[in-house]
Amino acid sequence: GVKTGLSRDVARELTIQTVLGATKCLLGTDIHPAVLRDQVTSPGGTTASGLYQLEAGAFKATIIEAVESACNRSRELGKN
Repeated sequence: GVKTGLSRDVARELTIQTVLGATKCLLGTDIHPAVLRDQVTSPGGTTASGLYQLEAGAFKATIIEAVESACNRSRELGKN
């Protein structure tokens, strides 16, 4: 957000509202997150462009690796 000219406050608020909105859409439903993503992504739109950049940067793989690393460390700490 800041890189595109938004103030830090506006960028922060947009980030919070985006994550909160997605979370609210998923709470209490059986909708898979990928289905929700497809429902809100217009071909050639802003969300599609942003998702493309996340995928190009291996965002999903990085998140998976981070969760696995945290789980492994938790197991290690639990053994002590």
